[in-house]
Amino acid sequence: MPVFVKKLGIDLGTANTLVYMPGRGIVLNEPSVVAVAIPENKVVAVGNEAKAMVGKAPDSILVYRPMKDGVIADYRITEAMLRYYISKALGRWNMFKPEVLISVPAGVTSTERRSVIEAALKADAKQAYVMKEPILAAIGAGIPIHEPTGHMVVDIGGGTTDAAVISLGGIVAATSVKMAGNKIDQAIADYIKRTFNLAIGDKTAEEIKIAIGSAVAVDSEDRHMIKGRDFLTGLPRSAEISTNEITKAIENELREIVRAIKSVLQETPPELASDIIDQGIVMTGGGSLLRNITELVYKTTGVKAYVAEDALYCVAKGTGIALDHLDVYKKSLLGKR
Repeated sequence: MPVFVKKLGIDLGTANTLVYMPGRGIVLNEPSVVAVAIPENKVVAVGNEAKAMVGKAPDSILVYRPMKDGVIADYRITEAMLRYYISKALGRWNMFKPEVLISVPAGVTSTERRSVIEAALKADAKQAYVMKEPILAAIGAGIPIHEPTGHMVVDIGGGTTDAAVISLGGIVAATSVKMAGNKIDQAIADYIKRTFNLAIGDKTAEEIKIAIGSAVAVDSEDRHMIKGRDFLTGLPRSAEISTNEITKAIENELREIVRAIKSVLQETPPELASDIIDQGIVMTGGGSLLRNITELVYKTTGVKAYVAEDALYCVAKGTGIALDHLDVYKKSLLGKR
């Protein structure tokens, strides 16, 4: 018997797209990557299949991410990607068009918001809503956002870092900076290029970050073997890198993220600021899994921070909870069509 699903929550990220189905949880988690055949201008692969082609495709196939810094950079391709994800999540038996709720960065403009809604409607959604990521991350992290107390959420994704103070179901102060996981990976690749004369790809840089990266210098360092192409000889070569070298490589990027957190704290009304000191800062998103990042936040702001449970999935879970209680969250919804 087919399942007649009417609702889908989509965490449309720069790096990954997650689809949440109320009652079933996260049904899809794939990279936000699309492969296009240039001669026919046709989408040939989306998600995992497309990501496997990164750096390995011939000239006739262009593999790229249609989302840049958390917003749509290529409208037509994003629509094709959404259509693929929606139909894959629903399965081919579904006859009903779903209601879709999509996450957008805190600093989204009304034009960007409209383009997300229109892309979803063209991709076969019956109705589309968008909601700001910090609110969804807070809901997914189990924060009671409707209470008259201040809660601060910092969501570090692939393309953007969103920091926001939430009270009574709305955002009191927020900022969104285009500094997150991807730029940190890029900084690691640049450092290795400068220091070791080695060329490595984004994927390798991300693996190094996950394996030995740390936001603050540590006493007992881990080491990691890097393999890449030597700039001088053009031949493959390997070298070894340590944790504190990574910390040094990404310090400017982390400083930018901390600056965003500080700017939101500075805009926060005093009553809410005292709540945040009591509650601490909740960190979500893949970037918050970087070792010792909570320690860095505490050192630089004086406010305790902790990583939410299932940090990677908070926004996606938030979309599911918001969909289940649309009437409650109507206030936080932006632009419905």
